[in-house]
Amino acid sequence: MGVQERRAREKKELRQEILDAAREMFVRDGFENVSMRKIAEKIEYSPTTIYLYFQDKADLLDCLCEETFAKLVKKQNILDQTVADPLERLRKGLSGYIEFGLKHPNHYKVTFMMPPPLDAEGRGVRSHELGQKAFAHLRNTLALCVEQRLLTIADLEASAQVIWAAVHGLTSILIAHPKFEWSDRNRLIDTLIDNLVNGLKAPRPVLVH
Repeated sequence: MGVQERRAREKKELRQEILDAAREMFVRDGFENVSMRKIAEKIEYSPTTIYLYFQDKADLLDCLCEETFAKLVKKQNILDQTVADPLERLRKGLSGYIEFGLKHPNHYKVTFMMPPPLDAEGRGVRSHELGQKAFAHLRNTLALCVEQRLLTIADLEASAQVIWAAVHGLTSILIAHPKFEWSDRNRLIDTLIDNLVNGLKAPRPVLVH
């Protein structure tokens, strides 16, 4: 490995170390209570070093959200390539979303359970585009189910939003209240998805003899 390649790898590793430290601290202490100086102290670097990689805390948060959405979009792309039936793809996508949140609770908390990063004009920054792409996958899968007459949906946008709200609700409450006497997690996930999908299933034609 050449000098330039080694330096590039070291920069990549340090950037990831900063992200991992910031994620942990934002979740544990709250975004407002964490400073760039405190993050630098945790990884034993100077604050100046962190500013070589990130403009400020908002930029750090944005990159953390971007990282989470990139992981979700990657999972969605794999589904598109491996699951042909759109209804099965919908089910697997919803269950995969919940399982991702439960497997990576700090990623999920920072991205979906904290106020989103905003720029000076009050808009989402880099993570916004990837977040929209992840949501569009759900909407497009629903549209394909309607096109193939597998589901009946009057308002596609509203339905996609409430379905996301439902799976987000289960994911976030399981993360936030792990000591509650929940039923088996897989049973909860399957029950939620069954109720969501069955409520939208296209009615079967009645055969007249």
